[in-house]
Amino acid sequence: MKEFTLHTPETAPESSKPLLEKSQQAFGSIPNLHAVMAESPQLLHGYQVLHEAFLNSSFNNAEKTVVWQSINVEHECHYCVPAHSAIAKSMKVDDDLNQALRDQAPLGDDKLEVLRDTTLEIVRQRGHLSDEQSKTFFAAGYSQQNLLDIILALSQKVMSNYVNHLADTPLDDAFKPFA
Repeated sequence: MKEFTLHTPETAPESSKPLLEKSQQAFGSIPNLHAVMAESPQLLHGYQVLHEAFLNSSFNNAEKTVVWQSINVEHECHYCVPAHSAIAKSMKVDDDLNQALRDQAPLGDDKLEVLRDTTLEIVRQRGHLSDEQSKTFFAAGYSQQNLLDIILALSQKVMSNYVNHLADTPLDDAFKPFA
C-alpha cells in the first residue's frame, strides 16, 4: 500500500489546516494520527468532535481509560494502546489499571471489570448485548447514558484504530516510552 502522508499545517488540505492547529494547541504537537487523518478533513473533524464528546461523557477518567483501552487492545492497535497509556498518565489514572488493561489481566475492581466486559461484548457482538450482560452492567451501577457513551467511544476508536491499521501510523516520540 502507498505510504500515507504525515501532514503539517503547510502540506494539509486547506480545510484540515485549522484542525491541525487545534490539535497543536490541544496536545502541544500534532499527533501522527491527526497528521494522517488530515488527508480527509471530514475524518479529522469527525474524530476531533467524537474525542471531545467522549472526554465530556458520563465516565470518570478511570472508566474512560477502561473503555478506550479495552477497545484499543481488542483491535490490536499498535498506536492507540501506547497513546492512551500516555493519556491515562496525564489524566492521573492508576498505572496498574492501565497495565492490567494492556495485559488483559484482572482489574482488581468489580465495577470496572463489568465495564470492560460490557465494552468487549459490544465490540465483539457488533453492538449486541446479551440480557445477562445488560443486567450485570446496570446492577453494577451504570446507566443507560453510560451504555450509550460506550458506543460513542467505540465510534471514535473505530476511526483511529482502523486508520492506524491502514496507515501503519508511526508512533510519536511522546508515546514511545509507553510502547
